[in-house]
Amino acid sequence: MTLVGRARARAVETLTLDSPHTRNALSAALVGELAEALADAGQDTGVRAVLLTHTGTTFSAGADLRDPPPPQALTGLLRQIVELPKPVVARVTGHVRAGGLGLLAACDIAAASTEATFAFTEVRIGVAPAVISLPLLPRTDPRALARYYLTGERFDAAEAARTGLLTTHADDVDTALAPILDGLRKSAPDALTETKRLLTARVLETFDRDADGLTALSARLFSSPQAREGMTAFLERRDPAWVV
Repeated sequence: MTLVGRARARAVETLTLDSPHTRNALSAALVGELAEALADAGQDTGVRAVLLTHTGTTFSAGADLRDPPPPQALTGLLRQIVELPKPVVARVTGHVRAGGLGLLAACDIAAASTEATFAFTEVRIGVAPAVISLPLLPRTDPRALARYYLTGERFDAAEAARTGLLTTHADDVDTALAPILDGLRKSAPDALTETKRLLTARVLETFDRDADGLTALSARLFSSPQAREGMTAFLERRDPAWVV
């Protein structure tokens, strides 16, 4: 079963997360397929930009708790998006949770409909938003991250745009994206690559400095007793033992 759809229109390669039955959770298989599709798009001279979108009501629910990817695989995927020689644009019309927010932050441009909601839910299952901090910390408002990282609260598209997580939001996300994609189509391919390199330099410095430590932290937390309780509680649809 294909988990990532591929389509092309006027030099924009659309990659669609297509596992609605798991809310597009980041399983080992989905991460692998997306990495392969991105690599192909990055090498294809017929592709000017990549549009990353989804089926169903959820862009991505974060790590698949039943089949989680190795932390190194998620780190590699996020870096691949940042380093891809083509601009990557996220198109969101549903909910985004935990690791899915890392995908958004890794993209160069992110647009969402006003129906989209967002939450860093890691602390509520006993882990931390470790690996996804690599693209998030350099690109978003630190005060906002402190609140939403620590509380796991849900927030809307307007707040996501205010904090820098989103580029834009609108009732009709495709209307908002039209001038953006048109602008990318009018831009010279080599100029886009070099301009993206300028924009991502600080993000890649964070990867170079912190990736190993945050990957190790993620692996340690996911194997901890609190994480086992948190993930079990989530799957059993009950509160974990620490809730007061």
